[in-house]
Amino acid sequence: MYYDDMVDKKIFPRILEGPQMSFFLFGPRGTGKSTWLKDNFSDAYTIDLLNEGLYQSFLADVSLFAAELRVLQQESIVVVDEIQRLPTLLNEVHRHIEDRGLRFILCGSSARKLKREGTNLLGGRATRRTMHPLMPQEMGGHFDLDEALQWGTLPVVWNSQDRKETLSAYAQMYLREEIQAEAIVRNLPGFARFLPVAALFHGQVLNVSSLARDAGVARTTVSGYLEIIEDTLMAFRLPAYEKRLRVRERKHPKLYWTDAGICRALKRQWGTPAYEEKGSLLEGWVAGVLRAYRDYRELFHDWYYWASPAPSNVEVDFVLQRGEEIVAVEVKSKHTLARRDLRGLKAVEDLPGVVRRVVVYLGERHMATEDGIEFLPIRDFLDVVESSSLFNN
Repeated sequence: MYYDDMVDKKIFPRILEGPQMSFFLFGPRGTGKSTWLKDNFSDAYTIDLLNEGLYQSFLADVSLFAAELRVLQQESIVVVDEIQRLPTLLNEVHRHIEDRGLRFILCGSSARKLKREGTNLLGGRATRRTMHPLMPQEMGGHFDLDEALQWGTLPVVWNSQDRKETLSAYAQMYLREEIQAEAIVRNLPGFARFLPVAALFHGQVLNVSSLARDAGVARTTVSGYLEIIEDTLMAFRLPAYEKRLRVRERKHPKLYWTDAGICRALKRQWGTPAYEEKGSLLEGWVAGVLRAYRDYRELFHDWYYWASPAPSNVEVDFVLQRGEEIVAVEVKSKHTLARRDLRGLKAVEDLPGVVRRVVVYLGERHMATEDGIEFLPIRDFLDVVESSSLFNN
């Protein structure tokens, strides 16, 4: 049984909107891609490459895929699930878009094979969409921040009677289905050692040498492993803001896991997050919300974190850029804030293009300092993100 098929309790209305042209739909397993496709494209002709017999037949003879498409009416909609398992099918997809006007939705949980040299990515004939874990706007009254930080917001986990068991199985299936079955790494034990160590870097600046040492693998191997967890949509890296920096001042990226539950499962941490862990979990959750609304609503175009040159080591968690405008966002897992919590936002006041500086925190009062730094409670932060008003203060 696969995760998208297990979401059978609460069906959450998703804010993802499909384009009118062919598109790739990516997202980690368990985000509800298959459910969304069934809800929005119920009349589509579906080819599921998780069907092993079907997969093996197309693997042996791609012309069978073409023969199946040939009998469809022109301009039909075709869903191909788990397209990353057989990228060679994209040549036929391309041909049937051009010759017969078929519209394809190409769904997958990994972009790794599709990135390899020579893969036909349809030359602009298909755009890309990403399905993220559940957003509070989608969960409505079911959303609870403490539970989201403890268990994540994958639909399959949120709906589970035993979230610990489901997350544990998810981590095991990731190794078995995404990594081992597709022969993505040669040294599976090394990769398995790497994962919980990398989970410790959630919301942290990456130190590849330290990560390699703790995981017991070579530095070059760790660099490859980081690409794998990004390509399989488990994690993403946030670059440093480097405008006008000299090469020797350049900073390493930060690492974020896509979902707090996945991150904690890899570390085998199940209980209520300790105070020391809550800060990175809240920062990672905010990162996930911002990333989702960038993809769903074009909330911003580029994003970074900002760090001052040593020795002051002052940081701002997120620098969001839209056109020439910049919004700086700091995240604090506190109910009250002190002057020292604003050092980063004060330091970027004169950064070119800054139009807004906000600190997202766990308090309940929306306030502002004399120099314009806003204190946004979580609910107010969500309001400005959901209404796409972050740049329109």
